[in-house]
Amino acid sequence: MLFTDVIRAKRDGETLSDEQIRFLVDGLADESLPAEQVSALAMAVFLNGMSFDEAGTLTLEMANSGTVLDWSKEGLDGPVVDKHSTGGVGDKVSFLLAPIAAACGCYVPMISGRGLGHTGGTTDKVESIPGYQSTPDFDTFRRVVKSVGCAVIGQTSDLAPADRRFYAIRDVTGTVESVPLITASILSKKIAAGLEALVMDVKVGSGAFMPTPEKAVELAESIILTARNAGLKTHALITDMNEVLGRSAGNALEIAESIRYLRNEERESRLDEVVMALTAEMLVATGLEDDREKAWERCDEAVTSGRAADHFQRMCAELGGPDDIVDDAAKHLPAAAVVHTVAARGVLESIDTRAVGNAIIELGGGRRKVGETLDLSVGFSDVASIGTSLDDATPLAVVHAASDEDAKRAEQNLLAACTFSDTPPVERSVINEILTG
Repeated sequence: MLFTDVIRAKRDGETLSDEQIRFLVDGLADESLPAEQVSALAMAVFLNGMSFDEAGTLTLEMANSGTVLDWSKEGLDGPVVDKHSTGGVGDKVSFLLAPIAAACGCYVPMISGRGLGHTGGTTDKVESIPGYQSTPDFDTFRRVVKSVGCAVIGQTSDLAPADRRFYAIRDVTGTVESVPLITASILSKKIAAGLEALVMDVKVGSGAFMPTPEKAVELAESIILTARNAGLKTHALITDMNEVLGRSAGNALEIAESIRYLRNEERESRLDEVVMALTAEMLVATGLEDDREKAWERCDEAVTSGRAADHFQRMCAELGGPDDIVDDAAKHLPAAAVVHTVAARGVLESIDTRAVGNAIIELGGGRRKVGETLDLSVGFSDVASIGTSLDDATPLAVVHAASDEDAKRAEQNLLAACTFSDTPPVERSVINEILTG
C-alpha cells in the first residue's frame, strides 16, 4: 500500500478503510511515515472530517500501538478514573483535581500531553518542578499510583506511541481543531491507561479549540460515544474558556498558583468552580457518590483539611521532585529575570484568550516547532478577571519574561487582546452543561 493513496483518498473525501487506518498507525508508531506525509493526511482529515467508525478505528488502533495498562492485579481499593481537558490558557486543573480525587478514594493515573497550539501542556508545566520524572517507567508509575493515589506524568514512548507522534505533528501544522483527531488522541491515551471511568473538560470560547457551544457539544458527544463503544464510561462538562482560568498562565507560574490553591490560600472563584465540579463528577461517575452536592462537599473538605496538598507533595517526592515543594515552592520553581506590571484603566470587558496563549509562546513558554525547548519561568501572573475595574492599584497582569524587550512585547500583545469599558459586562456561567451519555 502506498501512503500517497491514503492521503489522496481522504483529500477527495473518501472513507478510509480499517486497513488504511492501521497502515497510518503502524507508520506513526515505527516512524516509517515521514512527517510531511502525516501532515498532509492530518490536513485532509481537518478539511474533510472522518466518520464515527473511522474515528473509532483510529482511536483503538492508536491505543493498541503500545502498552495497555491493566490495574486489575494491583489490589486497589478504589476506582481507577481520570480527567482530561481539551486545552485552555491557564488550565492548571490537573494538578488540583488529581490529589483531591486521590484524597477522596480514587486512583488517578493521569497521562497528559505537552502544549498544543496556543494552549499550555500539563507535562510541560509539571517539568518546572526540579527533579520531577515526567516520563517514568511503568513500574514506577504503577507504584506511585498505588501508594499515593495519583501520578501526573507525560506520555511515554511505550504508551500510544502512534498518538504521541501524531500529536506533535498536529501541534505545528494547523490541524489541531479537528473533532475526530481530538477524540482519537484523547481516548487512545485514556484507553491505554486502563481506566474504569473518564471525566472530560470540554472548553468553549476564545481560548478553546471549540469556539462555540455547538462545536463543544459536538466534541463532547463524539468522545462520549466513542468511549462507550470502547467500554469506557465517560461524562463531559462544557466549561468556559473566554478568559484565563485562575490568576496565572505559564508553566512554573501555574504550578505556584496550584500550590497556593492546595494550601487553601488562594482559590480563584472560576478555577475553584471548575475544579470542584470536575472532581465531584469523578466521584459520581465512579459511584463513590450518587449526589453531586455531597460529592462537591467531599472534594472541598479534601482541600480545607490539607489532605489533597499532602497527596500532591507525596506524588512530587515519589516522582523525584523535592519533598518540600508545597511548603517552599518559591525555593524550587524557576523565576524569570524580568517581572513587569501591565497597567490599564477601565473595566476589563473581554479578552482574546487565544492571543494570550500566543503571547506566552512568543515569550518562549510554548512551542513554535516540534521539540523546541521551553522557558518554563515565563508567562503572566496576577491576571485580572473580566469585570475587574483596573487602575494603578489593580493592574491588568504581571509579565514574567527573559528580557525587557520580551516583557514590553508581551505587554503590547496582552493589551491588544483586551477591550475595556466603563461598565461591567454581563456575567457568564463557568459550567455550561454536563453530559453523561
